[in-house]
Amino acid sequence: MSLPAQPTNLLVLDTMVLSHFTLADRLDVLQDLLIDAECWTTQVVLEELRAGPAARPEPVSVAEDGWLRLARLDTLDEIRCFTKWTGLLGSGERDLGEASVIAAAELRRGIAITDDRNATQVARHHGARVHGTIWLLAAACRDGKQTETAAGNLIEALRTTGARMPCSGAEFPAFARKYNLL
Repeated sequence: MSLPAQPTNLLVLDTMVLSHFTLADRLDVLQDLLIDAECWTTQVVLEELRAGPAARPEPVSVAEDGWLRLARLDTLDEIRCFTKWTGLLGSGERDLGEASVIAAAELRRGIAITDDRNATQVARHHGARVHGTIWLLAAACRDGKQTETAAGNLIEALRTTGARMPCSGAEFPAFARKYNLL
């Protein structure tokens, strides 16, 4: 499936994405790559980052600085949407962040950004717009914000933190072309 270069400028980022970019000391790179997008995260994601095994204050402070807008999901319609996604994805501690991000994206007609494969599959099956880090990096390459080599280096930095990527940095160009991302 071929995707337009800029399908939307509203992205809602999940814990996994923010956490691994932070661990790789590349949160600033993510911010630069997404400079033209309206970026959101959720209160649930911030709580996951605060409570994680190695609490990560950097994304929380970035959200407080205004780069990431904060979706709290506290109106009745927002709670209903979040409840729908927790029912579809699960309501365990590991699923709440993804459910909140997909709900926030749906409510804002944006794209949820998560690297959780199960959440992505379920969300797409139910009509949500969901992509991951590889999609973001390919879009940055298409838009001239980074080279394929730089994207590959970033993938390797993320993999070093334990991020589960569908390809290595060296495989990125071929992988992205195979799936019509480049």
